[in-house]
Amino acid sequence: MIDKTLVLGVGNLVLQDEGVGIHVVQALEKEELAPHVDILDGGTGGVGIIGELEQYKKVIMVDATLDGTLPGTIKMIKPKFSSDYPQLLSSHEFGLRDMIESMIVRETIPEIDLITISVNNIQDIGMDLSPEVEDAIPQVVELIKSMTK
Repeated sequence: MIDKTLVLGVGNLVLQDEGVGIHVVQALEKEELAPHVDILDGGTGGVGIIGELEQYKKVIMVDATLDGTLPGTIKMIKPKFSSDYPQLLSSHEFGLRDMIESMIVRETIPEIDLITISVNNIQDIGMDLSPEVEDAIPQVVELIKSMTK
Protein backbone atom coordinates (compact mmCIF):
# COMPACT_ATOMS: atom_id res chain seq x y z
CA MET A 1 0.00 0.00 0.00
CA ILE A 2 1.42 3.37 -1.03
CA ASP A 3 1.09 6.47 1.13
CA LYS A 4 -0.88 8.39 -1.48
CA THR A 5 -4.48 9.44 -2.07
CA LEU A 6 -6.45 8.34 -5.11
CA VAL A 7 -9.40 10.40 -6.32
CA LEU A 8 -11.67 8.03 -8.22
CA GLY A 9 -14.49 9.33 -10.38
CA VAL A 10 -17.01 6.78 -11.56
CA GLY A 11 -19.89 7.05 -13.97
CA ASN A 12 -21.04 6.67 -17.52
CA LEU A 13 -20.47 9.76 -19.66
CA VAL A 14 -23.20 8.86 -22.16
CA LEU A 15 -25.91 8.80 -19.47
CA GLN A 16 -25.87 12.54 -18.75
CA ASP A 17 -25.84 13.22 -14.98
CA GLU A 18 -24.82 9.64 -14.19
CA GLY A 19 -21.37 10.57 -15.50
CA VAL A 20 -20.76 13.38 -13.01
CA GLY A 21 -17.91 11.50 -11.28
CA ILE A 22 -16.01 11.40 -14.57
CA HIS A 23 -16.71 15.10 -15.16
CA VAL A 24 -15.19 15.85 -11.74
CA VAL A 25 -12.04 13.88 -12.65
CA GLN A 26 -11.79 15.80 -15.93
CA ALA A 27 -12.06 19.09 -14.00
CA LEU A 28 -9.37 17.92 -11.54
CA GLU A 29 -7.01 17.17 -14.44
CA LYS A 30 -6.89 20.94 -15.08
CA GLU A 31 -6.00 21.73 -11.45
CA GLU A 32 -2.70 21.73 -9.62
CA LEU A 33 -2.97 19.00 -7.02
CA ALA A 34 -0.60 17.98 -4.26
CA PRO A 35 2.10 15.51 -5.39
CA HIS A 36 0.64 12.76 -3.19
CA VAL A 37 -2.68 12.83 -5.10
CA ASP A 38 -3.49 10.68 -8.12
CA ILE A 39 -6.73 10.83 -10.09
CA LEU A 40 -8.44 8.02 -11.99
CA ASP A 41 -11.38 7.85 -14.36
CA GLY A 42 -12.95 4.66 -13.05
CA GLY A 43 -15.56 4.48 -15.79
CA THR A 44 -18.45 2.31 -14.74
CA GLY A 45 -16.47 0.54 -12.08
CA GLY A 46 -15.87 -3.15 -12.41
CA VAL A 47 -13.71 -5.72 -10.78
CA GLY A 48 -10.69 -4.49 -12.74
CA ILE A 49 -10.22 -1.37 -10.62
CA ILE A 50 -10.21 -3.15 -7.25
CA GLY A 51 -6.48 -3.88 -7.60
CA GLU A 52 -5.85 -0.19 -8.30
CA LEU A 53 -7.82 0.93 -5.22
CA GLU A 54 -6.08 -1.55 -2.94
CA GLN A 55 -2.72 0.08 -3.65
CA TYR A 56 -3.67 3.37 -1.97
CA LYS A 57 -3.77 4.33 1.68
CA LYS A 58 -6.75 6.65 1.03
CA VAL A 59 -9.37 6.79 -1.72
CA ILE A 60 -11.84 9.59 -2.40
CA MET A 61 -14.67 8.30 -4.58
CA VAL A 62 -17.00 10.61 -6.51
CA ASP A 63 -20.29 9.34 -7.93
CA ALA A 64 -23.86 10.27 -8.74
CA THR A 65 -26.62 9.19 -6.40
CA LEU A 66 -30.40 8.91 -6.61
CA ASP A 67 -31.14 9.92 -3.03
CA GLY A 68 -34.24 12.04 -3.50
CA THR A 69 -32.54 15.35 -2.69
CA LEU A 70 -32.30 18.30 -5.07
CA PRO A 71 -30.05 17.70 -8.10
CA GLY A 72 -26.57 19.04 -7.45
CA THR A 73 -26.69 18.37 -3.70
CA ILE A 74 -23.23 17.35 -2.51
CA LYS A 75 -22.79 14.94 0.39
CA MET A 76 -19.69 13.51 1.96
CA ILE A 77 -19.90 10.09 3.57
CA LYS A 78 -17.15 8.38 5.52
CA PRO A 79 -18.36 4.78 5.28
CA LYS A 80 -16.88 2.12 7.49
CA PHE A 81 -18.85 -0.85 6.15
CA SER A 82 -20.33 -1.67 2.77
CA SER A 83 -23.79 -1.24 4.34
CA ASP A 84 -22.94 2.45 4.94
CA TYR A 85 -23.00 3.10 1.18
CA PRO A 86 -26.23 4.28 -0.43
CA GLN A 87 -28.29 1.40 -1.85
CA LEU A 88 -28.13 2.72 -5.39
CA LEU A 89 -25.28 4.99 -6.33
CA SER A 90 -25.55 4.57 -10.05
CA SER A 91 -26.00 2.08 -12.85
CA HIS A 92 -22.52 0.61 -12.82
CA GLU A 93 -21.99 -2.99 -13.83
CA PHE A 94 -20.26 -3.74 -10.52
CA GLY A 95 -21.36 -1.33 -7.82
CA LEU A 96 -19.19 0.47 -5.31
CA ARG A 97 -20.73 -1.59 -2.52
CA ASP A 98 -19.61 -4.75 -4.32
CA MET A 99 -16.08 -3.40 -4.64
CA ILE A 100 -15.97 -2.47 -0.96
CA GLU A 101 -17.24 -5.89 0.10
CA SER A 102 -14.56 -7.54 -2.04
CA MET A 103 -11.82 -5.46 -0.39
CA ILE A 104 -13.22 -6.15 3.10
CA VAL A 105 -13.13 -9.90 2.43
CA ARG A 106 -9.56 -9.61 1.14
CA GLU A 107 -8.64 -7.32 4.07
CA THR A 108 -7.14 -4.78 1.67
CA ILE A 109 -9.54 -1.88 2.09
CA PRO A 110 -8.06 1.63 2.09
CA GLU A 111 -9.50 4.56 4.05
CA ILE A 112 -12.42 5.73 1.90
CA ASP A 113 -14.33 9.00 1.64
CA LEU A 114 -17.33 9.06 -0.67
CA ILE A 115 -18.56 12.26 -2.26
CA THR A 116 -21.99 11.95 -3.85
CA ILE A 117 -23.75 14.39 -6.13
CA SER A 118 -27.51 14.03 -6.24
CA VAL A 119 -29.18 13.52 -9.60
CA ASN A 120 -32.80 13.03 -10.71
CA ASN A 121 -32.21 10.54 -13.48
CA ILE A 122 -29.49 8.12 -14.54
CA GLN A 123 -31.19 6.84 -17.68
CA ASP A 124 -31.17 9.84 -20.04
CA ILE A 125 -28.79 9.50 -22.96
CA GLY A 126 -26.49 12.41 -23.70
CA MET A 127 -23.08 13.83 -22.91
CA ASP A 128 -24.16 17.06 -21.20
CA LEU A 129 -24.89 17.41 -17.50
CA SER A 130 -28.01 19.17 -16.24
CA PRO A 131 -27.22 22.75 -15.12
CA GLU A 132 -27.76 21.91 -11.42
CA VAL A 133 -25.37 18.98 -11.49
CA GLU A 134 -22.80 20.84 -13.58
CA ASP A 135 -22.88 23.73 -11.09
CA ALA A 136 -21.82 21.31 -8.33
CA ILE A 137 -18.53 20.37 -10.02
CA PRO A 138 -16.45 23.43 -8.96
CA GLN A 139 -17.62 22.95 -5.37
CA VAL A 140 -16.60 19.27 -5.44
CA VAL A 141 -13.22 20.18 -6.94
CA GLU A 142 -12.59 22.69 -4.13
CA LEU A 143 -13.73 20.15 -1.52
CA ILE A 144 -11.29 17.56 -2.88
CA LYS A 145 -8.44 20.07 -3.01
CA SER A 146 -9.07 21.01 0.63
CA MET A 147 -9.19 17.34 1.64
CA THR A 148 -5.88 16.56 -0.05
CA LYS A 149 -3.65 19.49 0.95
